[in-house]
This record gives sequence, structure tokens and C-alpha cells, in this order.
Amino acid sequence: MPPQQIKQWSTEQDGLDNLHYETGELPAPQDGQVLVKIHAVSLNYRDTEVCMGLYNHHKTIGKPQALVPGSDMCGTVVAGNDALKTGTRVMSIFNQKHLTGVINAEGMTSGLGLPLPGVLSEYRYFDANALVAAPDHLSDEEAACLPIAAVTAWMSINWQQPMNQPATSSGDKFVLLQGTGGVSISGLQIAHAAGFKTIVTSSSDEKLEKATSMGADFTINYRSNPEWQDEVMRITNNVGADIIFECGAAKTLRKSFDSIAFGGCISCIGYLSGKEDEAGDRLNTNVLALRRNVTLKGMLNGPKDRFEEMVQFYSKHDIHPVIDRTFKFDEAKDALKYLYSGGHFGKVVVKVAE
Repeated sequence: MPPQQIKQWSTEQDGLDNLHYETGELPAPQDGQVLVKIHAVSLNYRDTEVCMGLYNHHKTIGKPQALVPGSDMCGTVVAGNDALKTGTRVMSIFNQKHLTGVINAEGMTSGLGLPLPGVLSEYRYFDANALVAAPDHLSDEEAACLPIAAVTAWMSINWQQPMNQPATSSGDKFVLLQGTGGVSISGLQIAHAAGFKTIVTSSSDEKLEKATSMGADFTINYRSNPEWQDEVMRITNNVGADIIFECGAAKTLRKSFDSIAFGGCISCIGYLSGKEDEAGDRLNTNVLALRRNVTLKGMLNGPKDRFEEMVQFYSKHDIHPVIDRTFKFDEAKDALKYLYSGGHFGKVVVKVAE
């Protein structure tokens, strides 16, 4: 019998300090849904913004509401159906209706952890077709790291590739990864396995040393080398990076345009340096894009079928997500605060249950 009462976290979207650890009612299932016992949840920067009421740049999100935060989980189906059997270990997809192709407005209304209730909960019902089987070589904590960070990284490199023909390089192409958060470190692992040369930026020499130990070919400390775009061009013999993980936005985009190769792609992922340009620093995006025939691509995660494609790649290359720190379920508030502090390298995980 499914439990009637479950432990969960909830937010009124009024600050990280105001998260509630509570006992709630397990909602009744809808047709086609399966019940999942959640073992582990990985956190994303998006979750901190949701909890603080700052995630408001998508019109489909609507007004702030009370909800369970979190979107990325690994668990086990405990009440299955013909489509997904009991006992299957599964991962959530972020936008529950985004199964293939380019996301549309309807798909944007199906995001876990806003606008839909999230996964920081002991149990949750999911549509059977909105789950992906977890790879056998990953632990629950590792598998929970894939839905947003890894899929976004995968799409940043492979969005132009035909299905099941992931991009490869013989070492003649470069991927530039800004920072050492979940998406960039996932991108480093994927790019390295696919044969690309990789360049990682950070303000921390310690984090850059960790990136080197993972296979990063070049590293740049942007604090000691603020004109890092010049260093990228030096490293690439003035060709530029073929793919850039643009995670900074306001203070980094111009430098990304200055260090991208002709015909390259700047994958717009995050905005850790701010959502608005500094006064007097307006970008003429048309001119910058035309200058090197650049593709500027917004990366809103990816569909289920590309997620499954990525899982095959992870299994083939025995890739294990990098987990910086794991928190207990009743420490989820501390975990979100730690993530927001920016001190992490890779992913932050909450262990919900065995």
C-alpha cells in the first residue's frame, strides 16, 4: 500500500531560510502514473532561485506558489504498471512533457520543482513515460546528477548532431567550459571522452587543479588573468574555441564572442555574473555574431530521447558524475545554502533514503 503521509521539503519562494521540512499528504495518482521511492536528489542553481522567488524569467512559470522544490532524482518504482515495472531504478526528466525534439510552450509548463511540484520528497508519482532507466554502473547519488546538469552539457555539445551520432573530435577542436559547477564539469567529462581538447576557467587554482586531474587540457584563472579571452586565443593558435559553455552571461558574453572560433557555437546556459549588463556595456549581438559566423544557442535542457542517448554514452565510457558533497535529507536547507555559496566543484546531492 502506498504511504499516506510522507516527509518532504516545501518552499513559499520567500528565501532559503524559510524552507519547511514537513509531513505532507501523498497526492492521489493520475492515470498512467507510477509511484517512485526517491533515494537521492541532486540540486541545481535553479532550485536556489526558485526558493528565493527569483526564478521568474519564463512567462510560463506564473506567480510564486508554495511547492516542493527540486527536479533531479534517482529512485525505484514501487508501484508500477505495464509501461514501467515495479523494481525499475529510474531518473526523472526535468520537463516532464519534453519527450523529443525542441521544447515548446506546453513543455515549459511541465518543469519539476516549478511550476510542477518537485522531488525533495520521500515518494512521488510520475508519468511512466517521464522517467528514464538509471544506468547500472552509477550509484543512486550519481544517477540523480544527470537530469539537468549532464543533459544540458550533452545538448550543448550535441544539439546539432543526429540522434545516436554524438560529436567526436580527434583533438583538433576545443570546448571552453566556464566555471566548475555541475554543467561545466559534466561538459568536461563528456568532451574529454569524445576526444575534444578542453579549457576550463575558474577563479580558484584549487578547482583548476581538480579539473586538470579529470583530464582538462588547459586551465585559466580568470581572477589572475581577467582578459582570459586572449589566453583562449593563444591556446587555440588564434583559432578560438569551437564550443563555449557560456555560464556567466552579463560579464562574460563579450569575452566569449572574442574567443569563439569561426562557425562556433556559444551555448547560453547560466547567468552567474548577473542577468543584466553593466551600465554602459551594451552588447551589439548582431555585429558580434556576424563577425565570426557564430551560433548563439539557448540551452533549456533536452528531451527524454536525447537523455537516453546520453545514458548510453555514459555507460560506454564509464563516466561517473562528480559529487562535491552529499547531505542527509533533513539537511536539505543546508545543502541549498552550500550550493548557493558557490564553493562546490561538481554536484551537490541530498540522500533521501536507501
